[in-house]
Amino acid sequence: MSQSTNIMGIPFPNVTMDQTVAILDKVVDQESNELFHVITGNPEIVMSCQKNASLRKVVDQAGLVTADGAGIVMVSRFRGGQLTERVTGCDLLFRLLEEGDQKHWSFYMLGAEESVSEQAVKIIAQRYPGVIVKGRHHGYFQADEEQQIVEEIRTAQPDFLIVALGAPHAEHWINKYRHQLNARVAIGVGGSLDIVAGKTKRATAIWQKLNLEWLYRLLSQPSRWRRQLILPRFAVRALLFREPK
Repeated sequence: MSQSTNIMGIPFPNVTMDQTVAILDKVVDQESNELFHVITGNPEIVMSCQKNASLRKVVDQAGLVTADGAGIVMVSRFRGGQLTERVTGCDLLFRLLEEGDQKHWSFYMLGAEESVSEQAVKIIAQRYPGVIVKGRHHGYFQADEEQQIVEEIRTAQPDFLIVALGAPHAEHWINKYRHQLNARVAIGVGGSLDIVAGKTKRATAIWQKLNLEWLYRLLSQPSRWRRQLILPRFAVRALLFREPK
């Protein structure tokens, strides 16, 4: 794998979206019994890792950490790093569905509301007929239901387990059951199933190109303003961060 750029102690490999998909393609082909955990590292996860030792351990054990967010890439550039583009959970999911349509990859979708989960799978079947959805389950389950869900995933043996439980819950959940899931790759994708289902609109290409997708989300969902406060805090701390000696 390529060299990495350090952001507040978290190493981000300098990989593009195309390189990320190529890496995961090889993981699927290898048919390893060990789960390959992909973490799409956004500013919230990086900030949480500074005080949450258990999350930091999960991130350190991941097979791949991608730069999910313009803030990560921008800080990298200011600090002389080599990250060149975002690899967000949502973008990665759509790219994997496109690739999976050609290669007949299998998926299991975990997360979102029941109606959203159902609609997302219907849309995937329409747009990506070559993709095999081996199962799905909404994200509003109780703790005593988890083992049944894990068993369903284990039996399905998907190439990709897509977990839309929100960060960092998805990352902890994947890590907790990593030895039981029997999937090739597991990825936490935030609210991406809402976008697949059409419940939430994605920022248009111009907003994404200008690295203003965070502003689009804030304008379309004003209730997110408290979450967005972390972005300027992250920028300041990341730019001033010094490695401990």
